[in-house]
Amino acid sequence: MQYRMQWGWLVVLFQVAGTAALGGPSKELAEKRELAEKRLAADLGWKAKTREADGFSGAVTRLAHTPAQRGTGLGISGAPIASCLNQPRDLMSLGLEPFAHQTQTLCRAMPGEPLTGNSQIDLAASLNHQANRYSDQALYSRAEPLYLRELAILEEVLGPKHPRVAATLTHLANLYNAQGSYARAETLYQHALETLEESLGPDHPDVAVLLNNLALIYKAQGAYARAEPLYARALAIDEQALGKDHPDTAQTLNNLANLLSAQGLHARAEPLYERALAIQELALGEDHPDLAQTLNNLANLLNAQGLYARAEPLYERALDIAEASLGERHPGVAPLLNNLANLYRAQGMYAHAEQLYERALTLEEAALGKDHPGLALSLNNLAMFRLIQGRSAEALRLFTRALSVSEQRLRHEALYLSEARLTPFLQHLRTDEERLYSLLRAHPEDEGVRRLALSAVLLLKGRSVEAMADTSRSIYRGLGTEDRGTFERLREVRSQLAALSLRRAGSRTQRDTQLLESLSRQAEALEASLARRSAAVRAHTVLPPPEEIINPIAAALPRDGALVEFIAYRDSPLLERPVVPPPKPTRQLRYLAVVLLPHAEIRAIDLGPAETVDRAASNLREALARRDTAFEAPAQTLYQLVLQPLLPLLGDIRRLFISPDGQLGLVPFAAMHDGHQFLVNSFDFTYLTSGRDLLPRPREPESPRSVVVLADPNFHSPLGVPPSALAQAPESPMRSATPMAEQPWAPLPGTRQEAEAIQRLIPQAQLFLGPEATRERLLSLPTPAILHLATHGFFLGDASAPTASRAVGYFGALGEVPSTPRLPDPLLRSGLVLAGDSASPAAPSSPSPPQPGSTWVTALELAGLNLWGTELVVMSACDTGRGDVKLGQGVYGLRRAFVVAGAETVVMSLWKVNDETTRVLMEAYYRNLLAGQGRATALREAMRWVSLIYPHPHYWAPFIALGQDAPLRTLAPAGHPHP
Repeated sequence: MQYRMQWGWLVVLFQVAGTAALGGPSKELAEKRELAEKRLAADLGWKAKTREADGFSGAVTRLAHTPAQRGTGLGISGAPIASCLNQPRDLMSLGLEPFAHQTQTLCRAMPGEPLTGNSQIDLAASLNHQANRYSDQALYSRAEPLYLRELAILEEVLGPKHPRVAATLTHLANLYNAQGSYARAETLYQHALETLEESLGPDHPDVAVLLNNLALIYKAQGAYARAEPLYARALAIDEQALGKDHPDTAQTLNNLANLLSAQGLHARAEPLYERALAIQELALGEDHPDLAQTLNNLANLLNAQGLYARAEPLYERALDIAEASLGERHPGVAPLLNNLANLYRAQGMYAHAEQLYERALTLEEAALGKDHPGLALSLNNLAMFRLIQGRSAEALRLFTRALSVSEQRLRHEALYLSEARLTPFLQHLRTDEERLYSLLRAHPEDEGVRRLALSAVLLLKGRSVEAMADTSRSIYRGLGTEDRGTFERLREVRSQLAALSLRRAGSRTQRDTQLLESLSRQAEALEASLARRSAAVRAHTVLPPPEEIINPIAAALPRDGALVEFIAYRDSPLLERPVVPPPKPTRQLRYLAVVLLPHAEIRAIDLGPAETVDRAASNLREALARRDTAFEAPAQTLYQLVLQPLLPLLGDIRRLFISPDGQLGLVPFAAMHDGHQFLVNSFDFTYLTSGRDLLPRPREPESPRSVVVLADPNFHSPLGVPPSALAQAPESPMRSATPMAEQPWAPLPGTRQEAEAIQRLIPQAQLFLGPEATRERLLSLPTPAILHLATHGFFLGDASAPTASRAVGYFGALGEVPSTPRLPDPLLRSGLVLAGDSASPAAPSSPSPPQPGSTWVTALELAGLNLWGTELVVMSACDTGRGDVKLGQGVYGLRRAFVVAGAETVVMSLWKVNDETTRVLMEAYYRNLLAGQGRATALREAMRWVSLIYPHPHYWAPFIALGQDAPLRTLAPAGHPHP
């Protein structure tokens, strides 16, 4: 909560001073004067109390030379100049006409005030005054047009870089923040911050205000790492400019403590709260409104530790102060009511808790409306309480409302966020999401609960990749030349990041490290700019609301199919028993499966602890990757844990659209074994990022027809290895190289044969082989209908690669030891190896080895391709389906990159693949596609055929198809297009 100056105190001073001049103040007015002077001394940073002899003129003169004060989330105070100019009106209303003219004269004499445009300034001040009053009363719809009009006047009269313009921008941003329009608020805060840093300097106290406000937004979105340095800078400014005992310093301490507390760092937060409280009590008095927030926050920290006896009096005192200063019906009182109710609930004092929960929700609905994002907390709290009471139907209605409110907030904010910002925001919302999955586990028989939980997973699973894909599409389809130029700049920066990141850490200079940080900041800024500029275009692509998301997805299922949503989540108890002290919260990671049938029937089952499932999944993947002879046991174990429990829910359905989560995204379901046969022989699996993938995609204006194949790149003796060393590669390689610090990338003759076989099947296919299979060609490729990439793949952090595979193997950064820290961005740790700039027909005696940056293409770079209209991408290489697993958001690696780029279906591998058997598998796959089979079905049939030749699933099961299963339109016979 931001600290604000209460300009009402100045009116009291004026009133007291005026009464003294008219015959002397009464005892009551004298007491008011003393209180007002104390408040002003704190607000304005005076080192000494206002003297009696200063009287009215002294108070106003000092005010005229005082910097602008900071705003608040509960309401907005005027900037000093604007408020001062409004004082004549206030004095007139108080019957102090003799002093109105003097006030106006003094205000006109303020430093920096222009000599022209006085009438416009007066009007702006009046607008500000009224807008502030509306904001203080939470009448935001009335305040907004007044602020906008004031802003227009000030920009015209004073110029856009004037501090008063920044003050109005801040007021307007505070208003948007209070309304839940956080993206709009952030943009205005940033604009105001830039203006103040330029006009007042980077160390001015008003700069600290904006730093606090921005950090508050970042904290509300879960971006804690972004918020902390802003708070730290604001605190340093406050302590230097205002002193360590100033109320503004206290407010920043309070905000920083809130951030630490949100991360569970209670030991670091508590002394900051106590210091802030001591400062405020000394400077402002024990009943000042600013104390309410600090008291509340300290009580929250104590409550979280089970220290109820210490927390309760702090909550009660905070509530008393807030009700006295804001009024009992102000929405700012609601959080305090919620927190005190939580305390009572934890102690089993349910009658007290119920009254407070209901009052909090009523207050917020009346002041903010029933769809405000701030209602989610009150709705969820009351819903949990209704569960305790056994009123499950009412709890379900409240949880449903909370999901709807949260979804509206996400839809709005996601339009303006870069991926780096959206990821922590989704994680921030995850607690409320996971509560619904815990509810489903507790009540799987309740149809309403099943529907609510499925709505949540259909809306939130894989939301990040969808948002990034929407931005990509809007850039290529909806934006103009300027924005396309920004996007090209982003692609350049990403390529520079990739090239620099893949260097050996030991060879990087300090300048390289600084450049990496600079490039990362540039990339994020460009990404955020594109997100904002494309927001209007993307806003037209609207998902169905929570209550309507299920039916259209069910209708998109084939009659013989079913959607299976696997959910990895942290389970938490819903019914708490009042225990003092409370037990440490336990949130066990578990799996759920929710099945959606074509007629919209929903079935669900708990699959148990994730530790057991994940271990089984890892055991199976490792057994298949290593070609273990005893692979059947882990294949049966995973089947018994994951698929067998679903059989009663599926009935006779064997065509499954699988949306995996957690480690299940890294195993081929077809290689599970039911004790009689592999599931490839009894099920037809299609993988999805989310069930939302079944919804129709937007139509592309053009349908590409080209088939492009890049294969058998000429690696041309990388890292200075003599060309003669290439002849030492195995005669029938497995598309791999051992760690790259030791040996070169092995040539892949099977990839050339694979490409030529595709061209025989599809004569119009364009082949780029050897030195023509370059990263530059791939990154500048016009949108193809089919893109086939046969080369080495890599996923940093892997184990060393076996010989004769299409893998690069383990390397930290180009072959470093495993202890080397991994790159933080998983999209920089996965990619493909192609021919480089210098991979040309050079004389063998004088090779020109390409640098890693010219041969490696990372997933981060590939995400910038234009594949909107591309029906199929096949990554015929090793580990192309691997990556970092993020619960609820999928696997971050090459698969994610091609989905973001727009590919309808992506075929990828889950381990290091053999060069020869992969060639055989891919030839069979394309024959099946030409026969009109679906993109996933064709892969299944190819796997079955290869399994007859190579029985071990290591050879036939490494590839999965993610996305649409429909037949390829490009390969449809003339006059008979596939649907």
